[in-house]
Amino acid sequence: MSDKVSIRKSSKEELEKLGVFDWPIWEKEVSEFDWYYDEPETFYVIEGEVEVSIEGDGTVRFGAGDLVTFKSGTKCTWRVLKPIKKHYHFGEV
Repeated sequence: MSDKVSIRKSSKEELEKLGVFDWPIWEKEVSEFDWYYDEPETFYVIEGEVEVSIEGDGTVRFGAGDLVTFKSGTKCTWRVLKPIKKHYHFGEV
């Protein structure tokens, strides 16, 4: 596990309290791309599976049902293994 990313399961009640289901949706096909977080992002994975290599900090994997937060300043490479669909929010939650 990385200290730049948190991955956890959340109850429907917690997700509703955070307003997750009102956040925009982002989708991406199977692919690989570099990414840099200039601000924190929290997202809830609706479907799909992704492996992310974090520069200097190992690899994480997440998928459907995971609530994920990337810290600001994280540089990484995303490998979308199964098409992803997620609710996302940039900034503090």
